[in-house]
Amino acid sequence: MKIILKHLFIICCIILVSLMGTYIGLAIYYHNAFAYGTWINNVYCTGRSIQEVNTELVQNFKYEGVTIYDKDGNTYVITAGDIGYQFDFVTALEIYQKRQNPWMWIESLSHGDSAELAPVVSYDRQALEQIFDRMPFLAAENGQSDEARTVSIIRTNMGYELLNERLDVLQVEEAKNAIISAIEESKTEVSLTDEGCYHDLPLTLQMQDTLNLWEQVEYFQQCDIVYRMGNEQVVVDASVVCDWIELAEDGSFVTDSDGNLQMKDNAIEDFIDELADTYDTVGISRQFRATRGELVTVEGGTYGNKIDRAAEVEYLTEAFEGKRQESHEPVYTQKAWAQGKNDIGSTYIEIDMGEQMMYYYVNGVQKLSTPVVTGNTSRKMGTPSGVNYVYLKQTDRILRGEGYASHVDFWMPVRGNIGIHDAAWRSKYGGTIYQTNGSHGCINTPRDVMVQLYESAEVGTPVVMFY
Repeated sequence: MKIILKHLFIICCIILVSLMGTYIGLAIYYHNAFAYGTWINNVYCTGRSIQEVNTELVQNFKYEGVTIYDKDGNTYVITAGDIGYQFDFVTALEIYQKRQNPWMWIESLSHGDSAELAPVVSYDRQALEQIFDRMPFLAAENGQSDEARTVSIIRTNMGYELLNERLDVLQVEEAKNAIISAIEESKTEVSLTDEGCYHDLPLTLQMQDTLNLWEQVEYFQQCDIVYRMGNEQVVVDASVVCDWIELAEDGSFVTDSDGNLQMKDNAIEDFIDELADTYDTVGISRQFRATRGELVTVEGGTYGNKIDRAAEVEYLTEAFEGKRQESHEPVYTQKAWAQGKNDIGSTYIEIDMGEQMMYYYVNGVQKLSTPVVTGNTSRKMGTPSGVNYVYLKQTDRILRGEGYASHVDFWMPVRGNIGIHDAAWRSKYGGTIYQTNGSHGCINTPRDVMVQLYESAEVGTPVVMFY
């Protein structure tokens, strides 16, 4: 029995010594290698040396450079080659390996050990500084001192605007440090805004006064009225009403004793006059594409639009003071079928007195075409040119004048006593009849055509008359 126990003791000692030898051996093995279950940057490192792991990490690591974003969204790229960018992981791996206790290797059997390590970076600092000198947003800031940055109100095509050069000022050194940190950390992007490289500068008392004045100017310019002028629009916004502010001879704003902005005398009246002068069409000279193919000039006449200037001054004054935002069609003392500069539209009666022809168009389609007889030019009764309109329709009418009284079945006056009507006393139309045997100024029309025209043309239809 003693012999058996002795043998058992010897065997246990041998096993214990073997285990201790194995443990010590593995501890010595892991002294210059990474512990069991070690993963670094997704690379398996167990039993491998620092140089072996570094070689693989360097092969796997790619860095092409950094993209810099300024506050306006502009970008600038610094490539790795621009600055001689170099890297390795040796130092980081050495530090990480020192944290591993080779005598505690057995603990790694129950759990792995993983980490993400950044490389140690080196680069040409002088080359980077030269790049900084060429970067637009850094160069712009370097060229202007903080003291030179002003707060001012400037005139632009959009009205008055505030130019505050003391807001979001880039701090050059902070920006450089943020970019350097990004490079050293191998970041591919850096936002100078997110890095807090922009700061507001303090204001002087004069600058604060300018801001207070700007609040008045900004409020004055709050206007968004859109005049509907047919197919055109006239926008009354800051670009327009800015010119209503009274200015001194030196261009500064005129204020009252309380510091309030002053409005020019008759500013709104002058605007409405300009609007009406532009879009009033009664009696203006028009270019008209005649059926005969020519572009003719037609002057005068009674047809067209005429803005009610007094009503519009009242409206715009109230709308401006109330800071309304709306679309508006002006009030007219006379209103054509169409508004805007091209007010004839596509439905009209055309009387070509040179050709002695009359045409009727509806939505651009010719519905009638007929020869006519107009005023007797030899007796100085020639029908006057102009763009007029049908202002009345009557049947069974006696037309009276000096030395005559004529019955007509259909009467459509277009300008004073001049109108379009049938003429039972005529058997021929067109040609040169009007030169010696024309009417007293009216447009004599064959009855069958007159029946159709009377039934179709409405009161208000434009009548374009020319030679």
